[in-house]
Amino acid sequence: MAEIYTNETPQEVKEAKGLHLLTQSTPNGQKVQIMLEELAAVYDWYLRLNPNGRIPTIVDNTKERPFSVMETSAELLYLVKKFDKDGLFTFDDELEYSQMLQWLFFWHGSGAPYQGQLGFFSRAAEKVPMAIERFRNETLRVFGVLEIQLSGRYSDGPREYLAGAGKGKYSIADIGTWTWTSKWKLGGFKEEDMNAQFPHLLKWISRIGERGAVKTGTGSKYEKK
Repeated sequence: MAEIYTNETPQEVKEAKGLHLLTQSTPNGQKVQIMLEELAAVYDWYLRLNPNGRIPTIVDNTKERPFSVMETSAELLYLVKKFDKDGLFTFDDELEYSQMLQWLFFWHGSGAPYQGQLGFFSRAAEKVPMAIERFRNETLRVFGVLEIQLSGRYSDGPREYLAGAGKGKYSIADIGTWTWTSKWKLGGFKEEDMNAQFPHLLKWISRIGERGAVKTGTGSKYEKK
């Protein structure tokens, strides 16, 4: 495997021990920040770590040669496989594990892109009404999918978490979804409309937000000094 560090890589990155997270406290960055808190209770040098040139990136220095991991869902999966030995944030059962992957990938591929584009076009200096309307409607649609799951409309009643039997269990599927959905106000949605359409989703957002690691993973600890 090719060496990922160059002469341009900052010395503090090269000399980091253990697991090293390169991030900013954005919704995507916060996914991995939260996961690390739960477990712990663009330059050329960066492109070698993450060819996509986006944050966050994990560098695992516990390997014989430093190993980098990109893409937030892949990073969450890497962290639970390597460090969550008790399975606190994942599942041993094959079907529950599959359900966790389904919701993790659903938001990664069908949720975050729409909500992200809604935010971009809503804040752009030049407004494109058709784009705003499209991404607003798609964001509402995926919120509706989450509401169906959390309300238990087609199962045995309301759920507390996205994946797992019964009411579910807190897992990386929740972490991977919460950092974006919790920012719903940035999309210009009104609270009364959200309460009317997505009551179970809002309760879930509040429930996840009360976790200590979530507060730390989205707080001042990860703000640029």
